[in-house]
Amino acid sequence: MEKIELKKVQPHVFRGRDLAQSNIWGNEVSFKKEKFYLIEANSGTGKSSLCSFLYGYRNDYEGDILFDNENAGLFPISRWVELRKHHIALLWQELRLFPELTAWENIQIKNKMTGFQTDLQIAQWFDMLGIGDKRDALIGRMSYGQQQRVALIRTLCQPADFILADEPISHLDEQNSRLMADLLTQEAKRQGAGVITTSIGKRLELNYDTTYTL
Repeated sequence: MEKIELKKVQPHVFRGRDLAQSNIWGNEVSFKKEKFYLIEANSGTGKSSLCSFLYGYRNDYEGDILFDNENAGLFPISRWVELRKHHIALLWQELRLFPELTAWENIQIKNKMTGFQTDLQIAQWFDMLGIGDKRDALIGRMSYGQQQRVALIRTLCQPADFILADEPISHLDEQNSRLMADLLTQEAKRQGAGVITTSIGKRLELNYDTTYTL
């Protein structure tokens, strides 16, 4: 997949709302592979909704979302399964990790489905992000910032044309935020993927090609 386009998209819940300040809602926007995008937003303006729309998790919007000129709103579930496995990766704001499993087990659930990364590579990422000693720790006993780093590793355990990251560093300090940015940049460039991140103030420091206001 080379391109994602939004054609006058806006959430149903925003009907009648003045969206004049938004570069996204109600406009025509194009996201391309190998480009980095930042979407800055205030709380309640729909950034997590946008990620859910692009991931096919929700479809309560007006307008059209096109993947390489195909209307994503018409895709069957089977097509979305294939897209989520091979083309679109998402780091959820709420992470969606399993608290009763270890950090390593959470990641292996996904990597065993895709077979995309080696155990050695995953272990190296744990060390790179400063959580090498947390591989066997239960997610429910880890800090939220540590969980965010685990969630990024899980997100990268698949091929992707686009990587979506919804407030990925909300609970991280500057040093760990930079490590997250370095890893995401490294893997996105290796795959030639586009990156779309959201922020309500604490932004992941990437070399963005375009910044939008939601």
